[in-house]
Amino acid sequence: MDQLALLLAATLNAGTVVAFASLGLLINERSGIVNLGAEGIMLIAAIAGFAVGVHSGSDTLAFLAGMGAGALLAAMFGVLVIWLNTNQYATGLALSLFGAGFSAFIGISYTQQKLPERPHFAIPVLSDIPFIGPALFRQHPLVYGAILLTIALAWFLYRSRAGLVLRAVGESPESAHALGYPVRRIRLYAVIVGGALCGLSGAYLSLVYTPLWVEGMVAGKGWIALALTTFATWRPARVLLGAYLFGGVTMLQFYLQGEGVQVPSQFLSMLPYLATIVVLVLISRNKAFIRINMPASIGKPFFPGS
Repeated sequence: MDQLALLLAATLNAGTVVAFASLGLLINERSGIVNLGAEGIMLIAAIAGFAVGVHSGSDTLAFLAGMGAGALLAAMFGVLVIWLNTNQYATGLALSLFGAGFSAFIGISYTQQKLPERPHFAIPVLSDIPFIGPALFRQHPLVYGAILLTIALAWFLYRSRAGLVLRAVGESPESAHALGYPVRRIRLYAVIVGGALCGLSGAYLSLVYTPLWVEGMVAGKGWIALALTTFATWRPARVLLGAYLFGGVTMLQFYLQGEGVQVPSQFLSMLPYLATIVVLVLISRNKAFIRINMPASIGKPFFPGS
């Protein structure tokens, strides 16, 4: 039971990394913008947060640095694809490549650095409950923050006027523009918020999940976050569920290795990505279901007055 509790706790921790990035990308795609640069944004945010954490000793400043780096890169991406009408997919891929190279260059001097003593979190009374306490109530506050963000985002998208406008921009930017809404500005705001959440994900990875800096440490999680938005059919609750599914499969490989299961380690490392591909293939078989839930103008440029 103790091993199972630890596995569940690790699943929540690993899932939180992907959850923040996926929720950010969901906001992007609900506005009609596809950002393939999530991997690069997360890498630069990871080194930005880690560097600030090393020099300041403040996790708060470190997380803000990661979010700021993510928002800045996303803003640059947004200006290119929304105002200069560059290709969204090519620009996103370029951003991923830039992030991988730039983070590796900046992070050279931080490879051997260590963060200050890490705090331990526990919710009084609840953390002492057998099994449930160690599994659920000894997590970093941002683990619970991801759950609250999911609830807030679901309310925003389906219960608020601003959320309705955002979805309208993703469905038919021409109609939204005809009604007087600033489509380009709304899309830029959505891209910046999405980038900030990807930045928070990268900072969480280097400050809490590992915590250390290693070149390329995001290791494909940005691409998994992109896949999860489709897996979740662009719905926040399903995004969170998918993130925890990925986190669970990721942690399962370490659990099986610890139990001495005689399976090649390379195969176990493949499990999280293999599971994601299998789920996407199963969902993609129902094309009508995807079309009904997918924002109609996703990935399509908008030219006011055309």
